[in-house]
Amino acid sequence: MALLCAAIGLSACADVNRLQTASVVASPAKPSRTVAQTPAAEREHERILASYGGAYDDPRLEALIGKMVDRLVAASDRPDQAYKVTILNSGAVNAFALPTGQLYVTRGLIALASDTSELSSVLSHEMAHVLAKHAAIREDQARQAAVVTRVVSDMSNDPDLTALALAKTKLTLASFSRAQEFEADGIGVGISARAHFDPYGAARFLTSMERNAELKAGKTTLDPRAQDFLSSHPATPERVQNAQSIARQYSSPDSGERDRESYLNAIDNIVYGEDPSEGFVRGQRFLHPKLGFTFAAPENFTLDNTAQAVIGVREGGTQAMRFDVVRVPAEQSLGDYLNSGWMENVDKASTEDLLINGFPAASANASGDQWQFRVYVLRFGSDVYRFIFAARQRSTESERNARETVNSFRRLTLEEIQDARPLRIKVITVQPGDTVESLSHRMAGVDRPMERFRILNGLDPRAQVKVRDLVKIVVD
Repeated sequence: MALLCAAIGLSACADVNRLQTASVVASPAKPSRTVAQTPAAEREHERILASYGGAYDDPRLEALIGKMVDRLVAASDRPDQAYKVTILNSGAVNAFALPTGQLYVTRGLIALASDTSELSSVLSHEMAHVLAKHAAIREDQARQAAVVTRVVSDMSNDPDLTALALAKTKLTLASFSRAQEFEADGIGVGISARAHFDPYGAARFLTSMERNAELKAGKTTLDPRAQDFLSSHPATPERVQNAQSIARQYSSPDSGERDRESYLNAIDNIVYGEDPSEGFVRGQRFLHPKLGFTFAAPENFTLDNTAQAVIGVREGGTQAMRFDVVRVPAEQSLGDYLNSGWMENVDKASTEDLLINGFPAASANASGDQWQFRVYVLRFGSDVYRFIFAARQRSTESERNARETVNSFRRLTLEEIQDARPLRIKVITVQPGDTVESLSHRMAGVDRPMERFRILNGLDPRAQVKVRDLVKIVVD
């Protein structure tokens, strides 16, 4: 998100906002090991929670994962190394580790996995990064990169140059090296096998994640929460083949524990995708049931609900929008806020007081080297919401898009709030006559339901379901 702000010259990215409501970190089901927390690790932990919507509280899942970690630790070369797993309240498919042994796994990844061996392969892989000190190496790189970024920012008044430096830094830190990934795969598969999990779970899950990433292809996102496991752990055909080759050293296919039934029973009813309590996107509309409002973006915009703001980008990238919440004292007029200096080059003569759907509002124009801005602020209860529209060139279309979007802002009806339920995974038993096609028709709120059904259930493009098998579907 900061990259977009720098690229289009917005200077208000640091504003505190409350669009996201983080959960309290759940206590581990079995606190048998305590991870030693350094001040730096505690700060990083809080940053991760803030970026990924807080912790996901599910005692049944926590108990399942706690038992898996206990088995994996006992089978590792360092049974004295402590680990603590936090389930993140994010629909992204991701997992990562801090050097201290703090492991993170998103509920999106848990929902994608189909058995204990697949999830154990991810946990053991992250443990391997800790054991091989890859996570510590990357932390050192992050500290060095932060210094470089500060120097570049201090030396340059060019937001595009600063954004480029930040982008390069993030890309450099995004992934472990190929050698580190292969090493972590080797260590992780070995740990899983010695813990008596099916060692082929790693290859199966890497394949599922690759197929899931392909389904997402074309959907660009600026939200770090939406980045998946493959963004930081690239999966290549060679890596899948390597995982299979390592697994063969330990057992033949299907000889290890998968415990699919227990796993699916544990994830039954897990939230899938976005959590409506944090606001969510449905097509062109953004809804926030907890705060009680909604608005719609133009048809040719793609909306993305990030940790800091709702971002919209027009096809072709010639227009963009940002929607967030800002702190404005009750005694300060909205017009005065627009002219208070939080944004450069505001045309004060263009400032106008408005009433939008009964809410006090104000608007103004601003200009930058490459972007033209139209800004609206709107008071809703005790909060002030801000729409910032950016266009390469101001036009009738860009003005209409901004005006129509702002005019669509309104209160949610009681019925809309009640209907804003999260999507969930439901585990069902295949009945006689059920097919992949018929079961995918029961999926709610997802695009390309047949492909998603196959990926969620680890079915290749030609596989069929079997009577009495347990399968996952998405329901509302």
